[in-house]
Amino acid sequence: MRILVVEDDRDLNRQLVDALTDAGYVVDKAFDGEEGHFLGDTEPYDAVVLDIGLPQMDGLTVLEKWRRDNRIMPVLLLTARDRWSDKVAGIDAGADDYVAKPFHIEEVLARLRALIRRAAGLASSEISCGPLRLDTKTSKATVNGTALKLTSHEFRLLSYLMHHMDQVVSRTELVEHLYDQDFDRDSNTIEVFVGRLRKKMGMDLIETIRGMGYRIKSIDSKA
Repeated sequence: MRILVVEDDRDLNRQLVDALTDAGYVVDKAFDGEEGHFLGDTEPYDAVVLDIGLPQMDGLTVLEKWRRDNRIMPVLLLTARDRWSDKVAGIDAGADDYVAKPFHIEEVLARLRALIRRAAGLASSEISCGPLRLDTKTSKATVNGTALKLTSHEFRLLSYLMHHMDQVVSRTELVEHLYDQDFDRDSNTIEVFVGRLRKKMGMDLIETIRGMGYRIKSIDSKA
């Protein structure tokens, strides 16, 4: 899963990026509204953390521009605690949720997990497919109760496929959501990660759809 953090306070930006990276996300960052708007308009993100008080272009303007251009990624707004009007304006502008400053990083992580779940049509923090379980809260995967020892890239790939259960996901889409903007992207590595996942899981839950991509099909799916 790939997250964009747009926050001009460099210390807070770094704290958010570090916490999100530790939680298993791929993270891009911006320090002003213009850069944040450009990234959100040109790169695919699973969610965005967006501060309202940004230089160059304020957060509400950034958000309104995204929504006018049909950018539908979930947006978590960072607001000042005593500015209830900012919260109302943010929701009206298209924000999906907000957190008031100062906040605990754990709250941001929990709200982002919830936004990503809802965007995928999921109700629980645990996603399952037969014996395979993925806990988005702990970033752990198990098969028949046994924990899988996954690298960060393997976990991100598995998580993305499970968040998009029954959908065929192309290699290009996987690359775009597994690596940040500065990474030297190579779609051929996806096949390597899929092979490793199949071996570690001891089962072939990841289907290869020739010429299209990969899919994890729910056990009760008839497709």
